[in-house]
Amino acid sequence: MKQLTDADIEQMACGEFRPDMRAVNKSVRANLRLGQLIPPPTAPVPKCTRLDLHTLTEEQAWNAIMDVVTSGARRAIIITGASGILKIKFQQWVRESVLSSYILSWKPLNNGSFEIFIRNRCSQRV
Repeated sequence: MKQLTDADIEQMACGEFRPDMRAVNKSVRANLRLGQLIPPPTAPVPKCTRLDLHTLTEEQAWNAIMDVVTSGARRAIIITGASGILKIKFQQWVRESVLSSYILSWKPLNNGSFEIFIRNRCSQRV
């Protein structure tokens, strides 16, 4: 940016100073890097979402489920698969872990998937 000279200060005092707006705007744009500092608008949260846990490890499945229940969605279909550890683990998590405080109710849909109703963010017990 341009350094102010004594002549610039005198012009400012008299009200005659007119900055070079093109140079100022260019400098401001360069300093702001608008694409990086202004975040893009967020997508609306769906009311219902579907999560397929096939091919995930226990840790990945836990993280994915926690992402869903904290995303703002109100209902989710969780597909665990008909057999395997994730079906058993999901039921344990819903009953006995931190996850239970996020879930209003849940029910099995078939042999390998569950429907969960998620508490409103305002009424979640932590």
